[in-house]
Amino acid sequence: MSKTYKATGINLKTQAFGESDRLVTVLTQEFGLIRVIAPGSRKHNSSLGGRSAMFVVNELLIAKGRSLDKITQAQTVKSYPRLAQDLVKLVASQYLAEIALCQALSEQPQTELYELLNEHLARIENLPNTDTSSVVAHLIHGVFQLLALAGLTPQVQICCLTGRTLKPDFQDSHSRVGFSVSAGGTVCLAAWERLKKEGESKKVAEGEKVRYSISSHTPKPQVYETISYRQEIPALSKRLDAEELTILQQLSQSEIMLNAAEKNSWLSVEQILRQYAQYHFGRPIRSAALIDSYFAANHDAIV
Repeated sequence: MSKTYKATGINLKTQAFGESDRLVTVLTQEFGLIRVIAPGSRKHNSSLGGRSAMFVVNELLIAKGRSLDKITQAQTVKSYPRLAQDLVKLVASQYLAEIALCQALSEQPQTELYELLNEHLARIENLPNTDTSSVVAHLIHGVFQLLALAGLTPQVQICCLTGRTLKPDFQDSHSRVGFSVSAGGTVCLAAWERLKKEGESKKVAEGEKVRYSISSHTPKPQVYETISYRQEIPALSKRLDAEELTILQQLSQSEIMLNAAEKNSWLSVEQILRQYAQYHFGRPIRSAALIDSYFAANHDAIV
């Protein structure tokens, strides 16, 4: 006799399975990430058809199987129908789902991740369909918050090289700070340039051998090895202006502030966080390519 268990979760990924089933990846509060079969869900008028769709939250009764568990009952608690009505919202939601999938664990409660993802999906759904820049802004906020939950918060308040506080300088239009994915966040360009020059001037080869004799009575000169260590110079991913730095520094807050002047900077910040997330998760964020395609084809939407 097969055992059953209950779980509440949101569908983050679906794919066809067999002739009429779906294989659904669900982020649950109780058991983390699970993969279950929704039997007959691709049949016309199936009771599991809509309940196995993307971004639907269900209370599930699941029967354990030999290789894959099966949904026996599903009661929808919440859905996000307006996400599918707007392309940018849908892509942004898929983007957040990918980030959640990268960090979700199996067989462990994931209440915080579940609640945070649902919170940001709800925020995106409630935005006006015509406000594409706000959708991108809320996407970036969601990505940052998910990274923070995973313990991967990029350093954006201080310089990763010196530890000094970095503040946006709107008085100097040429003011810039750097962002280094490998260093873990923002860097002072003056400190970075100084480190680079010092490294170039020394040019000491690691493991250089120095030969000399201890005394004239020593039959053979002894060989000593001197090793010089140099601080690694982090590669710069981007140079940020004051507006972009301001955006990054407010992402740790529970709410974000939007204004018209920031519209062109949000996509730049998205690319920074995308590189950062891909570096730490070791995989590409596929939905991000759709963001690029959309705004390349609809450049006026953010100008």
